[in-house]
Amino acid sequence: MRKILFGVVITLVVLFTFKYCEDKKENKTVIEEHSALIQEQIKNVGKLVVTEGHFSEVFSYKNSKAIFGDYLSADKKALVVVNADVTVAYDLSKIEYNIDEATKTLQIINIPEEEIKISPDFEYYDIQADYLNQFEASDYNKIKQTVSKSLMKKIEASDLKSNAQNRLISELSKFFMLTNSLGWTLEYNQKPIESLNHLNNLEDFLD
Repeated sequence: MRKILFGVVITLVVLFTFKYCEDKKENKTVIEEHSALIQEQIKNVGKLVVTEGHFSEVFSYKNSKAIFGDYLSADKKALVVVNADVTVAYDLSKIEYNIDEATKTLQIINIPEEEIKISPDFEYYDIQADYLNQFEASDYNKIKQTVSKSLMKKIEASDLKSNAQNRLISELSKFFMLTNSLGWTLEYNQKPIESLNHLNNLEDFLD
C-alpha cells in the first residue's frame, strides 16, 4: 500500500512539475511575442511627423555711413519682402526606448526635440545706395539674420508648434493603446503613463 501511495505522489509531483514548466515556457513565449509586437509598432511609428506653415514679412532696411565725421553721410536702403515656408518636425526614428520583459514595461527614455526649418524667399524692392555706401554681402547677411529672428518670434506666437506637439502625442498614444491592451505598462522618464488624458497633457508628460 505504501508503495502504491508513494508511486501516486511521485506521479503527481512529476505531472505538476511538467505542467509548471510548460506554463512557464508558454508565458515566456507570450512575453517574447508581445515584445516583438511592441518593437514592430515602434518601428512603424518611427517616422518624420511634420507640420507646415507659411509666413510673410515686410522689412525695411536702412544703413548710414558717416563721411568726414558728422558732416556728410552716405545712405543705403531697401524694402525686403519675405515669404517663408516653415516646417516643425519630430523625427520619431530617434526615440530612445527600452523594453523590460521582466516587468512587462515599455520605457521611453528620450523623445527628440522638434526641428524647425525655415525656407525663406527674399525679394528686394526700391534698392537705393549712395556711391560711397554700396550694398555688400554683409548687408544681405544682416537682413537674413534679422528676418530669421522675426520669423522665429512669429512661429513661437503661432499655433504651429502646438499643432506639431498634438501630432506627436497622437503617434505616442499608439504606444499606450498597444501596451495597455497587452497588459504592459508605458513609462516615460520613470513615470508611468496611466491614461490617454495623462499622455495628452504634453507639459506633464515631458516634465
